[in-house]
Amino acid sequence: MKYLLIFMIVILMPQAWTLAAAGGSLLNTFFFNIMRKYLLLLGLLIQVSALCQHRNDNWVFGDSAGINFTNPQNLITFKSGTKSRGTSATISDNLGNLLFYFSYDAKSIMGQGPPDFNGNVYDKNNLIMQNGDSIVCQVWYMEGIIIPDPSDSMKYFLFTIGTTGAFGLYYDVVDLNLNNGLGAVTQKNIQLLPDAANDGLTAVKHGNGRDWWLIHRRYGGGPNNLFYKYLITPSGISGPFTQNIGTITNTNTLIYTFNNEGNKIACVQWDGLCETFDFDRCTGMLSNHTFLHANAIPFAPKAEFFGLEFSLNGKYLYLSTAGCAHQTELIQIDLAKPNPFASADTISKFSIFNCGGGYLRRAPDNKIYWSRAWVDSIGSYNYPYPNTPDAFNIYNMNLSVINSPDSAGVKCDFTPYSFYLGGARTYWGLPNNPNYDMGPDTGSVCDSLGLFLTPALSKGEGVMQITYISAWEKLFVNASGLKGKSVTVSIYDGRGSLKFEVRGLKSNAGYFTIDVNCAGGLASGERGARWANGLYVVHLSTEKERLSKKFIKE
Repeated sequence: MKYLLIFMIVILMPQAWTLAAAGGSLLNTFFFNIMRKYLLLLGLLIQVSALCQHRNDNWVFGDSAGINFTNPQNLITFKSGTKSRGTSATISDNLGNLLFYFSYDAKSIMGQGPPDFNGNVYDKNNLIMQNGDSIVCQVWYMEGIIIPDPSDSMKYFLFTIGTTGAFGLYYDVVDLNLNNGLGAVTQKNIQLLPDAANDGLTAVKHGNGRDWWLIHRRYGGGPNNLFYKYLITPSGISGPFTQNIGTITNTNTLIYTFNNEGNKIACVQWDGLCETFDFDRCTGMLSNHTFLHANAIPFAPKAEFFGLEFSLNGKYLYLSTAGCAHQTELIQIDLAKPNPFASADTISKFSIFNCGGGYLRRAPDNKIYWSRAWVDSIGSYNYPYPNTPDAFNIYNMNLSVINSPDSAGVKCDFTPYSFYLGGARTYWGLPNNPNYDMGPDTGSVCDSLGLFLTPALSKGEGVMQITYISAWEKLFVNASGLKGKSVTVSIYDGRGSLKFEVRGLKSNAGYFTIDVNCAGGLASGERGARWANGLYVVHLSTEKERLSKKFIKE
């Protein structure tokens, strides 16, 4: 917006003075035409600017570490209330102000607390929130995630899992209307699923840009490849929706990451397996499974994969190994190549201490940060860290940084131990924050909320009118001015699931009509599952155009 104003002053004002010399009427005409155009552009920029958010701007993790990313040129560190070797999750407001976060402490490891209810919700002042203690959580790495409630901007869901003791998936509700904005946990430890869960929760925005998909894998009951998926909408939590896809495993740890567009997901597990899938943000379906086992990488015959992250452009996938059996490695994989895993490039190796490499996370500044836990020279397992002088060192008081992750090989500019945490220390984990600011899948069948501007139809394209009569549970679709002759009508529900479709119908001199029985199928008597009340999107397409309208079934 700043540059638009500069343009208007520098470029347009000299023209205005020239016209002023020629006469007032010309000047008036100039300003009417030019200002109308650029005020429209200014309005569009204001709308786009309003959508720019900073909900991932604060990270808390490790031993009291905190980073604020609001100003990428001046990152600020702060002390948080965390004492976590792994699990943490944070959320900020649209301006980058910390709202609250979730983590655990070392009480259960030290025998001072319940091992399965070890999680805490902390307010923005780094104090445990009202009723925010004793959340289902153990001492793992990816057990919790925060999701905004689509129905209330002041409420949030906290989802947690229990892996080795309190099996299943749970949720809590945080209400920031309470305690003068500091919030309170108003519902706690509500079980959604009793089945054992892998240590690994992830989430991504639905294609409509408002709702959310929550995803995890089953653990226990023998080897399986079963994904559980939940949909969070203004109506609440729906699911689980299940899907069997990918490699059958029996591990209790699976670490996930989505690419920046939300249409590809990758996961790794400790025994050296790396998988990628395509993800449909409308339907929640996974597809196009590809996998890599560590044995396929010549230089890492038994790599314990522990961290992974996509570069911003999605071309490169970075993997880290934890190195408990051998040295820690940072690996770059070029996903654009026909056999991407054969192109794996070792960016860096650490061989000083065992069990070093931790999580990789892309930050709001689009750099990728790598955590590392410190293990002493005799291999002692240091959680929690002691306060001895040797337990404060370059390895755990800094994060390593991939400064240009969209670049190949050494050009990615990896700088080990280059970001100082201001006196705090890191273990293996980094915040399990989803992409809170992801917009809708623009142009997809489920971009139905109008959150982003869509281009207007060009002159001469057809027009579609729809009418829904609730008493008859019937939808009437009419179109005129169609260029194409073969018509397809598709109707999707608010989740992006295809509810109705007919293909190969014919337009008559540019006109088309059909009626759809929304209690079942076509008016001709074809029946299907009863249509639920809610939002639906109608798409009419020919070989030359595509028209869309929405209606509410009540």
